[in-house]
Amino acid sequence: MEKFYVVVRSDLPHGAQATQAAHAAIAFCLAHRGYIPLAKWHADSNNLVLLAVPDEHELDELLAAVADHVPVESFHEPDFDDSLTAIAFPGTPE
Repeated sequence: MEKFYVVVRSDLPHGAQATQAAHAAIAFCLAHRGYIPLAKWHADSNNLVLLAVPDEHELDELLAAVADHVPVESFHEPDFDDSLTAIAFPGTPE
């Protein structure tokens, strides 16, 4: 795993985007504690890529597409009516 991707919604305020990105990254780390590529990425590369999509619909479509290829975690924010706000996933398949 060379890169770790976090994708947020650009229709959220900038501060919320940063917070939602952190939530998604932490959710991934907690859900995949034994995921060896993650530990190797942290030790070797640490390349983190932060991207944005226009809205929840686009983020949901990306989540569905990515889920077929790599482990992925999503974050739904209670303060935004439990809407999907960010996802996190490794940059290479298992």
